[in-house]
Amino acid sequence: MGDHDAGEARERWAEEAYSVLTGVARTYHAVITYKELGEEVQERSGIRTKALLHNWIGSVLGKVVREAHRRGDPPLTALVVHTDDGMVGVGYREVLQIAGQPPLDGVEEREHHAAQARLDCYRKFGATIPPGGGRAALAPRYQAAVERRRVRTAAPPPVCAGCFVQLPSTGVCDSCG
Repeated sequence: MGDHDAGEARERWAEEAYSVLTGVARTYHAVITYKELGEEVQERSGIRTKALLHNWIGSVLGKVVREAHRRGDPPLTALVVHTDDGMVGVGYREVLQIAGQPPLDGVEEREHHAAQARLDCYRKFGATIPPGGGRAALAPRYQAAVERRRVRTAAPPPVCAGCFVQLPSTGVCDSCG
């Protein structure tokens, strides 16, 4: 980190993160990963760390949450998602705490709240919103996972009432006719 102490570095990173996130919010349905944000704030601030991202990004985003609330901006941290699953992560609960809202019960509720918060960000920071006002959307990677689960849990294929074999696409059993 050079001659900057950790607290000072986190303050600078939080300022840069706010700027990065307002930029992300200018593109409808855009998100940024924690890793991309961590790299970008270090690049812009000129303050680097060898510390693992998960050891410092949470406190930086906590500062962003509080600053957004202070300014009356929507929660910009809803734009930050995990690379692997496209979800906002457990630190998102701080958004709710700061806003004086009760915690959400499950992952799906949290992700839908974050999707609405992202839409609020896009509207506030000048993204080009489609006619009709746009829609809240899950982050693409998380949405893909939801779709895969939905396909797996879809209704089972129809079976023949006579021999209980799965029916072909014609709907007529090859064995029983």
